[in-house]
Amino acid sequence: MNPKELLTDDDAVSPVIGVILMVAITVILAAVIASFVLGLGDSTSTTPTADFNFDYDNSTKNVTVSHSTGDNIDADRVEVLIDGDPADVQFSGEISSGSSISFNQTETGDKIGGGETIKVTWESEDQESSSTLSEYDVPDN
Repeated sequence: MNPKELLTDDDAVSPVIGVILMVAITVILAAVIASFVLGLGDSTSTTPTADFNFDYDNSTKNVTVSHSTGDNIDADRVEVLIDGDPADVQFSGEISSGSSISFNQTETGDKIGGGETIKVTWESEDQESSSTLSEYDVPDN
């Protein structure tokens, strides 16, 4: 056995590297095809961009929620919450710039008196995701 031949003998290196590369390419190709077949990349829904203004009248305990700018939104996807509970009054139809709703302490069962948090939330069509579009803290007066 000649030690010089062992250091220069590289006959098996090329086939081993070739097999490893072929296996890696096959695994990557299978993952890409599986993601298309299973539709893993198709389930994204974008949250609409909208800005809501809140006006509170302390004397009447009346709150007005107005859509000031942003995307038009289907009212079925939007909910107004007072301290986490749904308000008795909700938007209807399509919410566009200038749309508004008003409600007061009597209509919400004495929920509005000061210190409450009013949120406008949106939920995706498949009900997989939701987000808060706007939030307002009713002032204590």
